[in-house]
Amino acid sequence: MAIENANPTIINVDELPTRRGKPKTLTKDDHSILSLLAPTPNPALQIYLDGEEPLSDAEEELAEEPIDEQEIYDLISTISDPEHPLSLGSLAVVNLADVFITPSSPTPTELVTVTVLITPTITHCSLATVIGLGVRVRLEQALPPRYRVDVRIKPGTHSQDEQVNKQLADKERVAAALENATLLKVLMTMLETCA
Repeated sequence: MAIENANPTIINVDELPTRRGKPKTLTKDDHSILSLLAPTPNPALQIYLDGEEPLSDAEEELAEEPIDEQEIYDLISTISDPEHPLSLGSLAVVNLADVFITPSSPTPTELVTVTVLITPTITHCSLATVIGLGVRVRLEQALPPRYRVDVRIKPGTHSQDEQVNKQLADKERVAAALENATLLKVLMTMLETCA
């Protein structure tokens, strides 16, 4: 069976799906308008303006906005490829369609699994494990503790996808890899471009 892989596809950064807004430079007129807008000075008055009671500190901490696939993609798409001066999103190594969250509507205390399928740029990519490790580290650092991260090679996109998946799923191997100073330096370089 021949393994087919359409990569490396290079996608223009402006065409990547994201919620992150493009930075806008303020003009002189914008600064004068912004100076007229002031926050409501009295928090009690803000209750009447909003039409609801403000949340207590404990309630606000529990009122967690759900994390969705787009947010996960935004976290990992800016990771630098270890061999190319491009991001994993630009190289289509990570794609929004290959990010899955289960259960889809978790309760605030329920364990959540985030699965990311990565597509190496070539079928015999020697750094597929390093890329997967970079994605895993990024998500484990950014997500709350109740989120479990599962990073795998997309089936049929790498000649040794089963072996790479086994390495990425083995917590002891991942921990040992993160103790390797050379590998840790590569990972830190990859993650420098994350916002």
